[in-house]
Amino acid sequence: VEITSVPKATKGKVTFIIKEQGKLFVVKFHIVNRGERCVRSQKRQIDVSLLGESYVVEVHYKIHHQGHFPATMYFEFCPEADPPGTAKPFCIVREVEAVVQSGLAETLGPESPYNPKQNRRLRPENRILEEGVPPESFITHVLSIMVKLNPYQYPPYLKELAKHKMEDFERLSAPLCMKNYKERFHLLLHLEEIQMEVDIKKYDLYGKTMTLDKSNKKLLILKVPGVAENRPSVLRGDKLNVCLSEDRSQPITVYEGYVHSVELDRVKLGFSKKLLQKFVNNMKFNVEFNINRFPIRLQHRAVELACQHGLGDVLFPSDKDDRNTEIDMFNKDLENNPEQKAAVQHILSGTSKPAPYLIFGPPGTGKTVTVVEAIKQVNKSEATTHILACAPSNSACDLLCERLLGYIIRNSNKAPETRAILVVHSTIIVLSYSLSAYFVLAGMLVSGGVPKGHFTHIFIDEAGQAVESECIIGIAGLLDPVKGQLVLAGDPQQLGPILRSPLAQLHGLGQSLLERLMTQNALYQKSQDGHSGYDTRFVTKLLRNYRSHPAILKIPNELFYENELQVFANQMEREAFCCWEHLPKKGFPVMFHGVMGKDDREANSPSFFNVTEIEVIVSYLNKLMQTQGKKGLPKLSANDIGIITPYRKQVEKIRKALNTVAELNKWKEIKVGSVEEFQGQERRVIIVSTVRSSVNYVKMDQDFNIGFLSNEKRFNVAMTRAKALLVVVGNPVILSKDPTWQRFIRYCELEQGYTGFDYKDAEGEEDVVSRLASLKISSDGMQPYITLSDQKCNYIM
Repeated sequence: VEITSVPKATKGKVTFIIKEQGKLFVVKFHIVNRGERCVRSQKRQIDVSLLGESYVVEVHYKIHHQGHFPATMYFEFCPEADPPGTAKPFCIVREVEAVVQSGLAETLGPESPYNPKQNRRLRPENRILEEGVPPESFITHVLSIMVKLNPYQYPPYLKELAKHKMEDFERLSAPLCMKNYKERFHLLLHLEEIQMEVDIKKYDLYGKTMTLDKSNKKLLILKVPGVAENRPSVLRGDKLNVCLSEDRSQPITVYEGYVHSVELDRVKLGFSKKLLQKFVNNMKFNVEFNINRFPIRLQHRAVELACQHGLGDVLFPSDKDDRNTEIDMFNKDLENNPEQKAAVQHILSGTSKPAPYLIFGPPGTGKTVTVVEAIKQVNKSEATTHILACAPSNSACDLLCERLLGYIIRNSNKAPETRAILVVHSTIIVLSYSLSAYFVLAGMLVSGGVPKGHFTHIFIDEAGQAVESECIIGIAGLLDPVKGQLVLAGDPQQLGPILRSPLAQLHGLGQSLLERLMTQNALYQKSQDGHSGYDTRFVTKLLRNYRSHPAILKIPNELFYENELQVFANQMEREAFCCWEHLPKKGFPVMFHGVMGKDDREANSPSFFNVTEIEVIVSYLNKLMQTQGKKGLPKLSANDIGIITPYRKQVEKIRKALNTVAELNKWKEIKVGSVEEFQGQERRVIIVSTVRSSVNYVKMDQDFNIGFLSNEKRFNVAMTRAKALLVVVGNPVILSKDPTWQRFIRYCELEQGYTGFDYKDAEGEEDVVSRLASLKISSDGMQPYITLSDQKCNYIM
């Protein structure tokens, strides 16, 4: 029996494109008997009895949504036999996929087929190293080295233990305390470094070309796919090694290149004059990536200094007497917020000293405002105070500085300097620790011989994003261990530190100091009776949310904050889109748009994108553009809208769409970025693109800590950025496999906020594979997709 089709099948699959939604498309299967025996269909009464006889099976597609809509066609036959019933049935399978897309999809589709990079080779051991040219660093001109920074190399035996997945149970099994603090963190940091070395080698490149930087002829530019997603992680000041691909000499010459800047997927490198004089266009190089050991060495030294300087009462605090101080607030709005006011009072009174004071700030509760008020009050209280304030990014650092500048200028004749080490007052220093820069700078303050205990108060904002050993770089050797006050502000339910070593993660290195205190120290936990909450002498949980509509806040509040958050956002602002005509349900400004997309990659970039989701996003942007300022809706600018997606290639493709669609030219500056880029930010309108449409890549997301599935904290941050309108675009079949996403999608359905394709009749790809397996049909070689059940197609025999 032979089956052909119109359109033609390729490798057993019929794919066709529909450019007009709702238009009928017919696929015809021609079944022909090329044998001499009569063959009957097992499912339908069709006889293909004579040689050359044929029958036609039609599949009718009529689809009203954009996306990829596959179905599996299964034809089972049985030849006639003598005696009857002795012949074995056989089957033929064809896959059918309808792709409903616009012209924009063709523009955004893969520019070239995905071609993963070649297998890793062994690095040459016999080598001569030509040192590179590092970027200029302002800090080297400010501080001389006063406190030695040791190399802290891991012992060789530990690498063998890690290689065979063996654990040093004696040092890892005991509860963390001050006695084992130094040994435990030395060991965990060694394990993390060993894993980082293994992982970084996976990104080595072969036969790659570089170009001369037109703006600085002393630098060469290397294109590194995946670097924007930290695959691999490359930062300013890191070192790469390159050698000529055709060099076979022994020893081989290896040129060291310092990273001067990283711009999307382009890395600018400083090499020796010897390579620059030899360099010509199209010269091919092999590239080796290396880890930057400097931050790790700073962490090793910090844990040693923590023990030397007696920080036990800071890192492992115990109970103490109460004391409090009445204050006159600079920001009068805080007078009406009992939690914010209490936090400032306790910090000023030092009720937790020498233990840290924690400000637990869920999304939109005014954590940074509280930190700024506390800094002002502390600075006002005593002439001898010295304050070190830290923020996780340049933008967050700017925000701290902007809110402090008015106060500083009124109280000082000295003009403030610019950011990085930003001395805004003789007693206040603000540091940005974007991409570990803060920890490096704080470590250099120690190296530069800043007196022990110089700072009376250290504020660390977003403290939940740093591993504990990173956090104490800014404490050990800088904070007075007896009289000093450490303030940690953050949210353990939002994004935390990212590690490479599963073993180090398992034994606590992935936990921030903030989270450890809140989960393991009784002083920072809720009372056992369940009524009196946290002990405000040590921790304050901010409860008033000034950002979001209650419908937007509901699920994160229930899942992560014990339903304690209270809606205090301005009513007019939060209800600005409740009457938007494109909401599935009026008055409910949350919507989930179900999409049957496809995970695509292109060229040699490992990052994913989903064109179907981009088409849906563009359609919503067009609707917002057409309706803004009408029927009571506010006018919108690019700054009012944010688009969140976990993959760098999706970010790139969305930006391309914004520049391609003429109607959206006014909004081409809309911020499009990852969850990490949006933490701490808010927008009137947030659109989330989840991308993932195949379970095959979920494990990859977990390994590289990207994507939304199996990452509750990333979900929480994404869902809590919107003030008045939240639109989520994704594949409900895939996302519903995660309990957190299932809860959100179910919520949208119950509140009539779901739109898009009806996924209730869809089968997951595992279900299809299982059914084929039960029929003893191999699915090898088939592209795995979600398959719509038969009722989605009209079969005409």
